[in-house]
Amino acid sequence: MPAEWGPHEATWLSWPTNSITWPDCLKAVEDIYMQMIQALTPYEKVHLLVDDEGVKEQILNRMLKNNIPEEQVRFFVIPTVDSWIRDYGPIFVRNKKGELAYTHWQFNAWGGKYEDLAQDNLVTEQLQIPYPEFKINRELEGGSVDVNGCGSVLTTEQCLLNPNRNSDLNKGQIESLLNENLGTKHVIWLGEGIVGDDTDGHIDDIARFVNPSTIVCAVESDPKDENYALLKDNLKRLNHSKDQDGKPLKIIELPMPGKIESSEGRLPASYANFYIANGVVLVPLYGHKNDKIALNILEDVFADRTVVGIPCAPLVLGLGAIHCVTQQQPKLT
Repeated sequence: MPAEWGPHEATWLSWPTNSITWPDCLKAVEDIYMQMIQALTPYEKVHLLVDDEGVKEQILNRMLKNNIPEEQVRFFVIPTVDSWIRDYGPIFVRNKKGELAYTHWQFNAWGGKYEDLAQDNLVTEQLQIPYPEFKINRELEGGSVDVNGCGSVLTTEQCLLNPNRNSDLNKGQIESLLNENLGTKHVIWLGEGIVGDDTDGHIDDIARFVNPSTIVCAVESDPKDENYALLKDNLKRLNHSKDQDGKPLKIIELPMPGKIESSEGRLPASYANFYIANGVVLVPLYGHKNDKIALNILEDVFADRTVVGIPCAPLVLGLGAIHCVTQQQPKLT
């Protein structure tokens, strides 16, 4: 599996339509998607799933108003229940010949939590991607793993060792499953994800590779915050971790945006849920004093890219942010 910062052919998105996921704010979420598309299309194509031709025409009209070139967006009329294509869509890899291929894992809606959303397990087989497919009869969501492209994969015990996915496999067998299918050879295990994350601790809210030897790690400065102890534990684990060659990793601390809540409880808001594309990095913002600090840190990390902050308070009401709704398709030369 190539690292996210490698060259992309395209970014995959599923246009938001689920008003249950985003009650009273679906329009605001659509606006966020248009901001993402506008930021991405100068650098790479967008492959966009839409429910029907009517939705496609509405988006084309909005693209015209925002001066987004039509040739930069390829539409796929494939109905989806929800927009979390990172978790139910294809995970692209190189095959043994070095050619682009993709893995097709099983999606059970984060451990069987949402029966209706589990229908999105059928999406990948409808895409008709013209590359070799590796179908894997095991559960794995794209947001639960992060790779450096050199042999290391980052994940959490809370998610991958959860009995609601692959309950018949032990830790060693899970490691073998990842290594065999993602082309890695070294698994770095963190503990728990952040409070409010219904995915059981996806890695893309807490720690991310930003180059082969560097990880940004979310930290909470308030000892009274529910996330303080668990993020401190993850930071400690990373400070004692090695890469695939046994070398120490550089760890950069990334602040959290404080406690953000809805009427149903705490939301999994994190700056670590950024997305790395060709020439640009999209960063979720939450109207918090740490927004600027997080942007400055990521601007230093990604000095070769434009860092674009996108206000994501409406998006995170659906319990995810920018990385959760994107999926990269690598460009292999």
